[in-house]
Formats: sequence, C-alpha cells, structure tokens
Amino acid sequence: MAKIYPFRGVRYNRRKIEDLSLVVTPPYDVISEEEQQAYYKRHTNNAIRLDKALVTEKDDKTDNPYTRAAADFQKWRQNGVLIRDETPGFYLTTVTFPIEGKSVTRYGLIGAVQLEPFESGVILPHEETFSKVKSERLELMKACHANFSHIFSVYSDKDGLLQTLKDHIQQISPEAEFTDDSGHFHRMWRITDPKLCRQVTEAMEQRRLFIADGHHRYETALNYREWVRQNDPDFDETHPANFIMMYLCAVEDQGLIILPTHRLLPSVAAETRQHFMQQAAQYFDIEKFDRDGADPGQAVEQLDKSLHKHRNDHIIGLVMKDEPACYALVLKPGVMETLFGDEIAAPLQGLDVTVLTRLILMKLMGFDKQNLDDHSLIGYTSSHDEAVELVENGDYDMAFILNPPTNEQVRKIAEAGLTMPRKTTFYYPKAVTGQVFNQLER
Repeated sequence: MAKIYPFRGVRYNRRKIEDLSLVVTPPYDVISEEEQQAYYKRHTNNAIRLDKALVTEKDDKTDNPYTRAAADFQKWRQNGVLIRDETPGFYLTTVTFPIEGKSVTRYGLIGAVQLEPFESGVILPHEETFSKVKSERLELMKACHANFSHIFSVYSDKDGLLQTLKDHIQQISPEAEFTDDSGHFHRMWRITDPKLCRQVTEAMEQRRLFIADGHHRYETALNYREWVRQNDPDFDETHPANFIMMYLCAVEDQGLIILPTHRLLPSVAAETRQHFMQQAAQYFDIEKFDRDGADPGQAVEQLDKSLHKHRNDHIIGLVMKDEPACYALVLKPGVMETLFGDEIAAPLQGLDVTVLTRLILMKLMGFDKQNLDDHSLIGYTSSHDEAVELVENGDYDMAFILNPPTNEQVRKIAEAGLTMPRKTTFYYPKAVTGQVFNQLER
C-alpha cells in the first residue's frame, strides 16, 4: 500500500525568521490578488514569492513568475534564510481553531510519499480537476524542483498511530509555534527517532491514502516525475521526483472538518428563476420560509434548521434575488435512481452536490460540463452567510446552500474509484504553506 518516508525538509532559519506568521500563507489556490500583494509586502521572504509569484506585463520565457520563484528559492538557501535539515525526519503539526462555538485541534503528519498512479488504488482522488491549473503548477515545479505546498490526504488510523505520535511529542519541544491571520494556533515537532520513523513507515504500508485537498498538485507531481524521467539520465527509483510531500490526517481525528461549498449563479433572469421553481416541484418537496416579516433573518435561521434536520436526506437550500422567501428543496424518494439509473453510481447519487450538479444545474437549468467549469457562470463560497449576502447585495441571482459531505462518504467514493464533482469538499482550515518545503534534487 502507501509508502511514506521521513525526508530532509527545507525550513525557515529561526535565527533569521523568528516569527513564522510573517512568512506562511494559505495554499496558493485560495489566495486572491489583493491577498497576494499583501503577503508580498508583509515580508521579503514570504512563501508567496515561491508558491505564487506575481505576474507582470513584461514576463517572458526567461523572466516570469516561475523563474523568479526559482531564483528566490536558490538565493534564500544560499544566504541561510532557508536551511535543509541534515537528517531525515517526519514533521507532526497541530492547528487549533474554533468551530461551532468550541475549540478543536487537528493533527497532520508531513512526510515524503512515493508517487503512485491512481490506477494502483494506493492513493485515491475524490474530485475532478482543472487542466489549466495543472499546467501552471508543472511549470513551477520544472523551474524550482521543489514542493512548496503539500498534498492534504486522509488515512484510516486503525492501529492508533496518531496516539503514539501524540505520546512522543510530549517528550520533545516544538520546533515552531505561531498564530496565523485567522487566529488559528499552529505548532510543529520534528520526529527523528529511527524506531518511531520505521513504525510510521510500516504502519502506513497497510493503508490507502485519500486525497482531501491538492488533486492538482498530485497530478502535477506525476507529470513532473515523467518529465524528469525523460530529461535526467541519472533518474532511478531513488530519485526525489518519485516522492511528494504530503500532510496526512487520520479520518478519526475530531479536528478533521469538512465545510460545504455553496454554488452561486449570476445573470439568471426572473422568468428563468420562476420557471425553475415550477420544474423543481416535480422532483422536490419545497419548504418556503417567508423573509418579508419584521425579522427577515429569521427565515434564514429556519432554513438552517431545516438543512440540519434533513442532513441525512437530500436537501438543498435556495436563496434568490428580489425574492421575499428562501426555500428548502427536499428531494423526493427514488428520483435520482429513476432519472439516472446506472449512469450515476449509487455512492455518488447519495451526495447532495450530485443532486445539485446533475439534476438542478444540468437537467433543470441547462448547464453542460463546460458551463460547470466557467467561473463567470458559477461561483463558490464555503460561507453560508456570505452566500446569502452576495444574493441580497445583487452580486448573484441565486445561491444554492448545501450540507457538507461526510468523511465516510469521501472514503467510500474514493475506494470505489469514483470522483465527486469539482468543489465538493472544503477541508477546514486549509493546511498552511511555509512550515516546511521539500527539495526534489539529490
């Protein structure tokens, strides 16, 4: 099964960078242009300059975001801003954050995982990906020969490996502690004990890994390995390009939180919205919550309660522009099986996002697969409040509010070799970039 090993991580030199909060960032794919500029200004050695360097009008084949990232990565290693650990190790991290009024902690183990094609069934995806993003990431890897951000994956901790690691770190001091922009508290320990490292490797050999976040980066790493194979005469099975840096989280971890990803539609005419509601009544029982009373927010609260009440059923919330009500669409029994039969596998039929994508967006609203990839036609947010606000402000005409899938659903779908629609899961919080990098050169 999965082969995971300790590695010689490249980390910020704490003698030069005392406060890691100045140099870490969220993953590249959730950073806006404004945030990108802010990270640039925050510190001259911020990880943004490596993982998502600025684009300029003068960019060409010899001077572009990828070449500049490569130059910075080399310079920072030469001047001691970044240092490579002398011996291999695993990196155990924690992030403590509030959720639903309580504080929870998630544990993540960072190691070097041997790349496997998805067909092997060892490392499994659960979402489809965008090809444009993969090509952009490949250019960065070719220029820098490094992993700057890790793949977030999930495994089943049947033998209590996480507890063993927790016990171990009680005996050693953390290598790093910092609080990020969201107020989340991070800690990291380096695990170098040879016996424990072997125990981690042996335990993971019995496991499959499920990619939670970072499908683009994983597929890019497979393409990068093939590129190295073709261009490096010294390539063999021990070459660093055979491995990818992963952040591994136990599915049993109470801190492993999935948030929903709500859908937002712009430019939907009032007549189209009205026609949709008429069609939807064939397939859904529709609950209506009036918003024109003394407290319009009460209707949204009622919708929230309905979503929670029916969280084990198929239910989708709906808020529309200039509409004095919001709605809960509860799927009638047998609809998906009747409409799609063997076309959609049973585990996928069990997802609210499949109902939204295939029945609502494609069948009732006429979207095709190309439309689903067009961000000018469909927007996303993991915040229920933001989704409602964006419709109320007129930025969007319709918001479809979802419950999140469960970790168990993700596991079953991945094990079945199936993939969810894009933007199905949002693991919260994202694993930060900048705690440790992985150099892919010997």
